[in-house]
Amino acid sequence: MHKTISGFSKLTKIEKVDWILKTYFNDDDSSRNLVMQYWNSDQKLQKLHDEFIENTITNFYLPLGVAPNFLINKTLYTIPMTIEESSVVAAASKAAKFWFERGGFKAEVISTTKIGQVHFSFSGNKDELHNYFNAIKPKLISDAASITKNMERRGGGILDIELRDKTEELDNYYQLHATFETLDAMGANFINSCLEQFADTFKNETETHKINGISIVMSILSNYVPQCLVKAEVRCKIEELKDKDILNPEEFAEKFKQAVSIAEVEPHRAVTHNKGIMNGVDAVVLATGNDFRAVEAGVHAYASKDGKYSSLTHCSIDDNEFCFWLEIPLALGTVGGLTSLHPLVKFALQMLGKPSAKDLMKIVAVAGLAQNFAALKSLTTTGIQQGHMKMHLMNILNQFEANETEKKQLIDHFKKNTVTHSAVVEAIEKLRA
Repeated sequence: MHKTISGFSKLTKIEKVDWILKTYFNDDDSSRNLVMQYWNSDQKLQKLHDEFIENTITNFYLPLGVAPNFLINKTLYTIPMTIEESSVVAAASKAAKFWFERGGFKAEVISTTKIGQVHFSFSGNKDELHNYFNAIKPKLISDAASITKNMERRGGGILDIELRDKTEELDNYYQLHATFETLDAMGANFINSCLEQFADTFKNETETHKINGISIVMSILSNYVPQCLVKAEVRCKIEELKDKDILNPEEFAEKFKQAVSIAEVEPHRAVTHNKGIMNGVDAVVLATGNDFRAVEAGVHAYASKDGKYSSLTHCSIDDNEFCFWLEIPLALGTVGGLTSLHPLVKFALQMLGKPSAKDLMKIVAVAGLAQNFAALKSLTTTGIQQGHMKMHLMNILNQFEANETEKKQLIDHFKKNTVTHSAVVEAIEKLRA
């Protein structure tokens, strides 16, 4: 049984690696080489990576791919995507080219309001609490002036603070519900600093106003941002949908719409349907140095906003016109955090033309819509596995350490044969025999 260790965080990186290797790998040289193989030879760059998080021992790489030919609001983009899953980048690229020939994507930011809350308990008279809040609301804002002045200079800041009574859901539970505009910053640190100041003022003023019983529980931003919305859509005449996979556009449009409708009413399908959207969304969010866990949490909460988990995309057919659209909450930033630190994040943002946060919201939403269109197009025509397994073939070949000659022969073989894991294994064994 392994023993606990004290002071691990104070060890050097080498000492941390040594302890892990001795404890879990019997000081195995191959494990040591593996860890050190992923260190960056540029010591300055490696130090930067080491300081992103705590207890760093090495770097974990993910591929950075690009999907070209995205026409968004008449501007052409090549979109960076960081993801490990086969066929995602290929599918996005295919959808981009399909819609490029049909007028491209349209996207608009509906609103950019972000939210933070001070959660507190109070067991006294509700009218007294409301009177107290109304009296000190201006001071809540003025006491945060040192935090908000730079944001206000750029046009952002605190939009409003409300007192919300949540006692029907939980005894004695209230909140200060604050809304913010953070412009090109995602704004987490800004919002949390404001909230903690609100909490201090809200508590400190109780003596002056002679109100007792307020107990601050916590102050924290919300990753559910239903008023930070972006919409992306594609539309064309039904006959314009025709391509090599869509021989009957009318039949395809109806089947596609039915597939979306199923995801709107059936949660089991909706989860997988939305996961495909997030393949595109997360890949761009990660490539641009944003928090994909926050985006995931907020988006899936939004998918449940009507009391049942449902599709994030929608489809209509009116007057011979096919329309497919997506509306999601996205709290993103193009300044601050990793956006100014990680060299590849800076590279990705420059490739996108140094977008504002609003522009990035549009690009990310479009990536999600494109990914979903590609998946549904495959599902309702050729089937999802045909393209996916061909892309997955290389992963299977690498798993069995196929050399370049073997790869060439097997790729040629599976141009005419169905790709399954067992079929690939059988073909490798036959070739090697």
